[in-house]
Amino acid sequence: MRITGAVLERCGAPAPYAESRPITVGPLELEAPGPGELLVRVEAAGLCHSDLSVVDGSRVRPVPMLLGHEAAGIVEAAGPGTATAVGRRVVLTFLPRCGSCEACGTGGRLPCSVGSAANAAGTLVGGAVRIGREGERVSHHLGVSAFATHAVVSESSVVAVDADVPPDIAALLGCAVLTGGGAVVNAGRPNAGETVVVVGLGGVGMAALLVAQALGHQVVGVDTVPAKLDLARSLGAEACAPDEVGGLRAPVVVEAAGSARAFETAFALTAPGGTTVTVGLPHPDARAEVSPLLLTAEARTVVGSYLGSAVPGDDVPRYADLWRAGRLPLDRLVSDRIDLDGLPAALDRLASGEALRQLIVF
Repeated sequence: MRITGAVLERCGAPAPYAESRPITVGPLELEAPGPGELLVRVEAAGLCHSDLSVVDGSRVRPVPMLLGHEAAGIVEAAGPGTATAVGRRVVLTFLPRCGSCEACGTGGRLPCSVGSAANAAGTLVGGAVRIGREGERVSHHLGVSAFATHAVVSESSVVAVDADVPPDIAALLGCAVLTGGGAVVNAGRPNAGETVVVVGLGGVGMAALLVAQALGHQVVGVDTVPAKLDLARSLGAEACAPDEVGGLRAPVVVEAAGSARAFETAFALTAPGGTTVTVGLPHPDARAEVSPLLLTAEARTVVGSYLGSAVPGDDVPRYADLWRAGRLPLDRLVSDRIDLDGLPAALDRLASGEALRQLIVF
C-alpha cells in the first residue's frame, strides 16, 4: 500500500535542521504484514531525543530510515499467527521482546537480545523490511517507524489498550512514560515516602516526575531551563537549577538528560545508601567523572535502565490505570502538536532544550 512518511536520508546533518533538511516527507510503499506482524494506522507519534540522536549522528543507524518509535494507532490488518484484534488501539513500543532469550528472562532488567539485534539492523524481529521507496529498501526505526500514516510492526512491539485511552495519551505510554516511569518504579524502587530527584526535565524526565508523584513521593526536578522548572512547580513538585541544589541529597535520583554533566549532577545528589538511575543516552564518546570511593564508603548503587527496565505488556496497563484514575496528567507533557512537515523545526526545538513532547497528530 502507499503511505506518506518522514525518512531520514543521512545521519549527522548539522543543525539547524530546518535548514539542513535531513528528512524527506513523501510517498512510500508498505508491504502487507507477514506472520506475527500487524498493520497499524498511526494516530499520534511523539518526537523523542532518541529520534534526534539518530538525526545528529549520536546513534548511527542504517539509512534511509523511516523514523519514529513512540506512537499509538489502530490495527487495520493482522498477519498469520497474531492474536491482536483488528480495530484495537495499540501502544507501539520501541523494544520488541521475543520472550525466549536469556535477556527476556530478567524481568525487564536487560533488553531483549533478539529485539536489540533487529533494531540495530533496521529490521523487524523476524528480519523483514516492509518499507520501500522506488525499489529501494527503507529501514525500520526501532521496529516501529511511526512517523508515517501507517506502520507494519511485529506484534511483540505493541500493547493493546482500551478505547477510552485517547491516541495522544496512548502514544506517550510507549516511550516517555515507560522509560521515565520505569526508571522510578522498576530501577530506583524508592521506599514509601522517600524523595525522588529527577535531573533533566524533558519528556522522559517529566514523565518520571509525574509517575513518582502519582505513587506518593515528594519530587524535586532539576533542570537549566526556567520554563521546565516552572512547569514542574505547577505540577506540585519542587524545582531548581543545578547551581541551586544546595545540600540536597536523595535516596533515589534519576538522570534523564542524556549528558555526562547531568549524570555527574545526579550522582552528586544521591544520598549515602542511595541509587542513581541513568536513563539518558549521551553520545558514545561522552565520559563522566565520579568517585569510586563514594560507591564503597557510602554504599551507593548506580543503575542503568533501558526503556525503564520495563516489560511493556505489564507496565503499560499500570500507567493507563493511573491516568484513568486522574493521578497521571500526561496531557501536561505535550508542548506542541505538529504535522509531518513540521518535523525539522520540531527537531530544532528539541535540540535547544525548549520542547517536552511534540506530537505528530494524523
